[in-house]
Amino acid sequence: MVPQTAYLIIAAILFCVGLYGALARRNAVSILMAVELMLNAVNLNLVTFWRFNTPNNDSTNGLKIGMAGQAFAAFVFVIAAAETAVGLALIIAMYRARQTVVAESADSLRG
Repeated sequence: MVPQTAYLIIAAILFCVGLYGALARRNAVSILMAVELMLNAVNLNLVTFWRFNTPNNDSTNGLKIGMAGQAFAAFVFVIAAAETAVGLALIIAMYRARQTVVAESADSLRG
């Protein structure tokens, strides 16, 4: 069985790579991909803590505590999908206005 610390180390590495990618890249699409990598690291942490620290399946307001980690991970997936849709829409609008996707040129979307 793989220990919990191995999953947490992998999640920390994924988050650090995503953070570096978000801070070091100039291309807006690369920045969005790095943010997605950070969100996946958060999901890995949520599922890891759910798997290794599941309490008794007592019912709390209709949601079993044992399923809380999976519910939070699904919520993060929904937020990531919405962030991707809005981010790509902004990138397309920026490309139409400026003919570039360099994040530093995005001071204003007014032509």
